[in-house]
Amino acid sequence: MHTSQLSTAPPQKNAPLRHFLLLCAAFALLKLAIQVVGNILAQHAGYGIFRDEMYYLICGRHLAFGYVDQPPLTALQARLTEILFGYGHMWSLRLFSALAGAAKVFLTGLIVRALGGNRLAASLAMLGVIVVGVYLGIDGFLSMNSFEPVFWMTCALALIHIVQIDPEDRAKRHILRNCWIILGISAGLGLENKDNIVFFLVAVLIALLLTPQRRILRSRWFALSLAIIVLLALPNLLWQIHYHFPTLEWLNDVRHSDKDVKLSPLHFLMAQMMMLTPWTILLWLSGIFWLLFAKAARPFRFLGVLYLVFLPVMMALNAKDYYLAPIYPLYFAAGAVLWVAWASKATWRRALIGLYALLLVIGFFLTVPFSIPVLPPQQFLTWSKIMHFQPKDSENHSATILPQFYADRFGWHEMVEKVAAIYNALPPDQRAVTGIFTGNYGEASAINLYGPKYGLPVAISGHQNYWIWGPHGYTGQEMIIIAYHATVDSLQQSYASCAVAGRLDNPLAMPWEQGPIFLCRGRKATLASDWKDFRFYY
Repeated sequence: MHTSQLSTAPPQKNAPLRHFLLLCAAFALLKLAIQVVGNILAQHAGYGIFRDEMYYLICGRHLAFGYVDQPPLTALQARLTEILFGYGHMWSLRLFSALAGAAKVFLTGLIVRALGGNRLAASLAMLGVIVVGVYLGIDGFLSMNSFEPVFWMTCALALIHIVQIDPEDRAKRHILRNCWIILGISAGLGLENKDNIVFFLVAVLIALLLTPQRRILRSRWFALSLAIIVLLALPNLLWQIHYHFPTLEWLNDVRHSDKDVKLSPLHFLMAQMMMLTPWTILLWLSGIFWLLFAKAARPFRFLGVLYLVFLPVMMALNAKDYYLAPIYPLYFAAGAVLWVAWASKATWRRALIGLYALLLVIGFFLTVPFSIPVLPPQQFLTWSKIMHFQPKDSENHSATILPQFYADRFGWHEMVEKVAAIYNALPPDQRAVTGIFTGNYGEASAINLYGPKYGLPVAISGHQNYWIWGPHGYTGQEMIIIAYHATVDSLQQSYASCAVAGRLDNPLAMPWEQGPIFLCRGRKATLASDWKDFRFYY
């Protein structure tokens, strides 16, 4: 493709809106089906609930306007999921995330139309988004990550329409107003979903200020949009103030720990390519170049500048590679507009795009086991060797059989059963005063989800929001303790006696879910008096 073609490729003529919407809906349903079937296969392959999902479900039972490590929407999503479906089936547990993935695909198609692309361009862009590995992964479990691109892309779509409307055109003023309102609502809800959208919104503002599209900021509707954002974000802000900004403390603790893998700029760029599946780079990278250099994309130049602002900010903050994932549907859409415009000039070029689409589909079938655990563990390991690919974890830890995203789905039922065996072997008078303390929110949440059927009491922890929920009245007179780094000697500094009562040994689980279970008696100081020392925010 010549540079002259890159800079002059014209937007394509739009099809009727109804036809476009039907096309987008078809691809969205395909995405939904892939995620639902993927989770059915994953459960059949032996994979259970993910560590974070259990925590979100427990947060959903303690609904609030905020949590240490998340705004409130994920907990609300989890609560609705448990009320409607329970948590026994992985496909229904993750249905809202699958629907969010479908919405992301739908929005990608709409962005193509807003950029001037036709249905073929929309099909190519949506196909590209469907096969992307990171989206298959984040749309495959209950979390805030699946909804994040929905809020970001809704903001982007609103801005694309805003920059194309002449503010002096009285006939379109209501459309302009509505777009600003949609932008405000989406950004505000995004802030109640995940804090990462703050960096996206700031990068958007900088990109606008650096381009002629800064003119839209003079609109009175911009002020209205800001007011809506503040209003929707206010409940979480008030919660943060009430609890002395625990999220900032958490982020600072993580930043100054060795928990996360810190990538160099080069490795960060390589990670972008890998998480998006390598052969999609022709699509999204060309979209960035089109937005930056094409004459036809001049009204949308700020969207190309946005990437140049956002990428180095994420690098400087040592962000995880997938923190950029929500922005890419925009560039898939722009790339598809360019490629289809280029292909419209010759039959062989259209055929080439058809072959590229086939490559995307083949690549999907080859790599989907690395995003959705559709293969049993041993088959997954065999497939990894065949493909010569070893997924890279974003956190530092000792060697594991499975990548962390899969390993964190094993060992929970066994853990609860072993704790229950210890607890129920105690005499009734001892059970009445025995509590359960765990080293992290995954263990506590597993016990609180699955423990009631064994008669287990509420588990407590100092990790994340469990610290805010407190010691539940336990004095420490007798405690079952799961703590990866603990030893009998270290625990006897706080208890009159401690002994190993059981052991966690599922080889597929993470290292910190393998180790002793302690039974301790006679805490020297009450849990309440020492509770401030148990806070663990990372």
